[in-house]
This record gives sequence, structure tokens and C-alpha cells, in this order.
Amino acid sequence: MRTEGDTWDLASSVGATATGVAASRALASLGPDALISDPYAAILVKAVGVEHFIRVADGELDFGDDPLLGSRQVCEQIAVRTRFFDDLFRAACADGIRQAVILASGLDTRAYRLDWPAGSVVFEIDQPSVIDFKTQVLAGAGVLPAAEHRTVGIDLRDDWPRALRDAGFDPARPTAWIAEGLLIYLPPDAQDRLLDNVTALSAAGSRLATEHMDPKALTGDWARALTERNRRYGSTVDLTELFYTGPRTGAADRLRAQGWQVTVQPSTQAYAANGFSPPDDTLMRMVGDSGYLSARLGETR
Repeated sequence: MRTEGDTWDLASSVGATATGVAASRALASLGPDALISDPYAAILVKAVGVEHFIRVADGELDFGDDPLLGSRQVCEQIAVRTRFFDDLFRAACADGIRQAVILASGLDTRAYRLDWPAGSVVFEIDQPSVIDFKTQVLAGAGVLPAAEHRTVGIDLRDDWPRALRDAGFDPARPTAWIAEGLLIYLPPDAQDRLLDNVTALSAAGSRLATEHMDPKALTGDWARALTERNRRYGSTVDLTELFYTGPRTGAADRLRAQGWQVTVQPSTQAYAANGFSPPDDTLMRMVGDSGYLSARLGETR
């Protein structure tokens, strides 16, 4: 179970979920009909060394005809997710924003694989061991960042705003923020503090992308169901021990109250926008109207 001040590496606890997501990106990047292009995900997954995730990344795990965890379903789900957060950065760059922050960056490779305009600075924040592992593995493979890249090794439960400013972050400049696969791993009060800190550090015109969670998805039922399904294929990750379930203020409500203009895209719409049909599955129905959230901070606060 999660505890106050707990830590992890990329093969355990919350860190293992980051490796699992990277394995899915590697799978979705395979073959001539790949749905996304992440040439570095497999390098990182193999460096972590967990056999289950390596088999996923290599396309060697037989999911059979599982309506949610079949290979095609996994690839479409991660494609929808990856494209959403990629597009937030691309749109921000197109509008002249040159400062980006990836919160709880894990094995995210956007600092390396996106086409960043000249003058862009990308900050990545995560636990020091996670940051060090990723940067060392990619450097060892000869992979260089595609923008000015500044890492901030700190737990998000600590004073990360100060560490970010110390790394050269300028709160007077508009910023593009992403918090991918993060909020549900935070206790409700920690989630609120994170969003409050992001707001305090954001100049007018800043952007933010994260997930939108329907309250019915926070009961833990779907976490238990997904854990049981994943175990059929060799995963040892127990999501029920990692997520913080129960009531919390929705991210959309918290952000709107602080001057952000919020747009929520339900998963069904996100799938349709990418040309996919949403999985018709009981587990998907458990997450209700969950989906993706994007926000822009107005000119007046």
C-alpha cells in the first residue's frame, strides 16, 4: 500500500506503471502500420529489465481476443493518450510558447522525440533516481534531447516549485504543462496543492493537459478489475495498492475556480477523434465519462 513519503524505482510500485506505459508506447510504435512513433520507449523498457514489460514492448505477449487488453486495443488506447498530450505541446509551440514542464515525467520521451522550435526549454520533474536512470540510458544509447533539457530530481510531495525555479524556470513566461497519468496517484489534498502550485507558477496564456476522472472511476472497482485482467498475462502490478480512491475535487473544478478555461474530452470523443471505436467492455463502462482535460489560463487572474 502507498504510505507517506514512499519511494520507488521503475520496476516497482508507481514506477512500474511508468514502465508499463512505456511498454505500451513501444508496442504501438511497432511495424509499418504503427499508430505512434516513440523510437526510445523500447530502449528504456529493456533497460529497466522487467520481463513482462519487455514482452509487451516487443509484441511477444499474446493477449488473445481480450476486448480491452488485446494488442490492437492496447495500441489504440495508448495512441489516443499519447497523441492528446503530444498535441498540447505542439499547439502551445505553434502559439509561441517556448517553456514546457513535464510533471512526474517517468519514462516520457517527449523532450527527445518531439520537434521543438528553436529556443524551447523542456523541464522534467520526477524522483531523482527515475530522472537519473532515464537520462543515463538515453545518453548511453546516443539519444540527445531535441530542446534545451533541464531535469529536476525531486518528489512532487516536496518543494518542487522552488527546485523548478532554481533550475531556471521563469514564471513570468507562459508555460505548457502536462500531468499525464499522475493525479490518481496523489492523495486528494496533494492533487489540490499540485494544481494550485501550477497555477501560481503560470503566466497568462499558459496551457495544461491532464486526465479527467469521472467520480465513479474513483471507487477502486475498475482498479481491481484491471489488476485481475493484467495478472492473467503475467503482470505483478496491483493497481489497488497504488491509486488513491474516494472523493476528491475534480481537476476541472479546481482549475476553473482559479481562472483556467477548461475543456474536457470524454474518452468516447477522444477515440472517435482518432478514428477508433471505443472498447465495448464492462471495465470501460466503470470509468464512466472519464477522458482528457485541457486548460488555458486567461489574461485576467
